[in-house]
Amino acid sequence: MAHYRHFYGKRKNHADLFRISSAVPETPSSDKTVCHYLLSAPFVSLGGLSPSEKEIAKISGPMKRRFFRNQAGPTNRCQFPFTSSCDLLGISQSDKVKQDGLHNSLLKIMTVDSSVPLGEEFGSWKTGAELLDESSAQSFANMCPQIKPRPRIFSHQRLPNQMLFSYTQKITEGMEPDVTLDCLGFEWELHRMYLFKSHILSQLLAEATQHSLSPSTGSILKSKKAETRCYKCCLLAGRKQDEFCQQKEKLPKVTIALEISDQDVTRFAFAVALKNMYNSEPEVNEEDVLGILAAAEVLQFPSLFQKCIQVMKRSICPTNVCSYYIAGCKYKQPSLITLCERWTEVNLVPQLGSQICLRNLPLELLQKVLKSPRLFTINEFYLLRTALYWVFLQQNPKIQIIPFYDTILRYFSSLPRTWAFLERKEGQQYMAIFQSLRLHGITSSKHLEELWKINFFPLPWLTRILSDHYHALENGGDMAFQADFNTQAVRFGFLLKEEPRYHAEIISIYGFFFELKAIKHDASAYSFYMKRVRHADPIISYFTADRSPVSLQKEREVKYEIKAQCQIDGKWEEFTTERVTQSFGVKKPSSKSQILKARIPSVPIYVTFLLLFPPS
Repeated sequence: MAHYRHFYGKRKNHADLFRISSAVPETPSSDKTVCHYLLSAPFVSLGGLSPSEKEIAKISGPMKRRFFRNQAGPTNRCQFPFTSSCDLLGISQSDKVKQDGLHNSLLKIMTVDSSVPLGEEFGSWKTGAELLDESSAQSFANMCPQIKPRPRIFSHQRLPNQMLFSYTQKITEGMEPDVTLDCLGFEWELHRMYLFKSHILSQLLAEATQHSLSPSTGSILKSKKAETRCYKCCLLAGRKQDEFCQQKEKLPKVTIALEISDQDVTRFAFAVALKNMYNSEPEVNEEDVLGILAAAEVLQFPSLFQKCIQVMKRSICPTNVCSYYIAGCKYKQPSLITLCERWTEVNLVPQLGSQICLRNLPLELLQKVLKSPRLFTINEFYLLRTALYWVFLQQNPKIQIIPFYDTILRYFSSLPRTWAFLERKEGQQYMAIFQSLRLHGITSSKHLEELWKINFFPLPWLTRILSDHYHALENGGDMAFQADFNTQAVRFGFLLKEEPRYHAEIISIYGFFFELKAIKHDASAYSFYMKRVRHADPIISYFTADRSPVSLQKEREVKYEIKAQCQIDGKWEEFTTERVTQSFGVKKPSSKSQILKARIPSVPIYVTFLLLFPPS
């Protein structure tokens, strides 16, 4: 304590400190003020103020600058924006990084933004020891230069026409271009002998050549045409003639222009299309196939166009099926349209219905798929839920993430209840979609309550559904108002994604319980059938038995059909039992349906059971 007094006395005699110390107010005697100072002390300390700066407003002299820390890294560390002698954590981390430098494995990483390893791009960097010797007082943030992101399409920031020029020079072994194509804001350097694959470029070249040549050079033009035809044969045969290239008399350079109004034709896709004129066989990447297809159509490049169609046919998935279908309609490709429709029929519910790309599904395609007899669904409620998702995404186009189903219900429930959504002006256009659904197949009480609460369907629709269920339950399950099996049979199904030896599910309809089964016998042999089970059977869960009605009838006549769909060698195949009418009992052998046997080499397999209870 004596040492402290001596040290304080020396500082107090200093002239510079006298002005600041005199500005510090005396401690107030009031108890409230004392409590205020005690409570505010932690906040003043965290603010980076020294004890002599507590009363900032009353200090007239110069003050110390505040030391605020910045968040650094995902661990919520804090560090000063400058190098401070008291920032021990920051100094330790900075020294460690400077000594280690960049790890060897890090230098070999090729990222999306950088197409070359870091070790090659920054080979001239100094080691960590050299950096430590040069500037040990600098912070780590100022040590490393910032790496500028690079374009993803082309490495080394090269333009599409430059990339094409480098490729053509390699193919032609340095032959000088004799055609300049002005298109899409670029000048593309080409060789006239390769333009014969494009009908539109050949026509533009012929017109430009006729205007540039005089009548006296007509004989030269004819000879050049003969030479071009000769070289075409060489290219089609897949070989070159070096003597022909050396002896070829040089024609004057020609400039042609092509205007493209199609927004699908990008510069990159156009460069790929021009590149394929120099190849014996077209090469198309799946990621850019739509742009290349549009470029091939503009250039009238038949072989490249057909190659794009082939790539699209074998690469249909949820993210591109809608764009492929629109492209097929745009360019009038019935085979591509059929494949997109066929894929959507079996994958609308299991794949497309749970992804945000469902919003891109055209209205006419959805209507056509819902009316298809090959449509696959888990049950009728799943199909209704998919349709509600699609309508919600059409009404909210800015949503980027597929919401939960409860969010869909809350959205439609929040609308004014004066009119049902399908009766509103914005909902009348979707009326045909929900008329194609088999709403009478939704028998769960929970799902029926949801349909009533969301105020989506007109009241006569809901009344008809409930009245049909009431009559069916009163008459032992007879579906008197559903006579057309093709359009009114209730659908149940399951999807075999893996290769299980056995699969079974329990369904209930109007008090009757059925077990749907799939059995795998060997590498490719499957059996599919259904069997009626008693309501007290142990395989029926307590929840199903408690929430479902129970019928005590010993016999129940059922019309049914079992289908199995799969893709074999790129073609969709369908196996079916055809329509069967059978009386199901609770004991063997009447409890078991006909067995659908099929040889299916690979999964997935889409299995559908269609049921209808005719009047007995």
